[in-house]
Amino acid sequence: MKFLIFVFAAMLVVSSCGENKIKPTINATLDDSEIPSQQSWDSKIIFTDNGILKAILFSNHLTKFDNKHETLIDGMKIDFYNPTGEKTSVLTSKKGRVDDISKNMFAIDSVVAVSDSGVTLRTDELMWVNKTQKIKTDRFVRIESPNEIIEGYGFISDQTLRNYTIRNITYSSEAKK
Repeated sequence: MKFLIFVFAAMLVVSSCGENKIKPTINATLDDSEIPSQQSWDSKIIFTDNGILKAILFSNHLTKFDNKHETLIDGMKIDFYNPTGEKTSVLTSKKGRVDDISKNMFAIDSVVAVSDSGVTLRTDELMWVNKTQKIKTDRFVRIESPNEIIEGYGFISDQTLRNYTIRNITYSSEAKK
């Protein structure tokens, strides 16, 4: 009797090990360019040139797409430094994008740049041009400095915000002291 129970249990175990394999579903409509090659959360990236600190990028989420040659950034903050290693300006925005070919950087949505000289720039979108080391936008900007407040459309400056030009000024006044 024990032998029959053992044989029956063995047959039950063997029969349950069938060929039923679960096949994963594959989304054939997914494009390879939509899949990031790298992702990073709470990142800190240090930029140097010949050992000299240029900038430090902090981000909440960073997504790199090799096929599109771009990096998308959520929650961006960049500290810029002069050749002696002193922080000269800070740029923040809700989003950002880096063109991985030209190395140009775009700050998007609620962009604020503050320099060590007390100049504050506010705009919706700003581009840092790697080749010229300048920042620019065609959008509306507001500049607040210890001496003046200027608003307008179209802006170009060095990255320290010391030498800037606004092309179409819509408002200008002396700062209240």
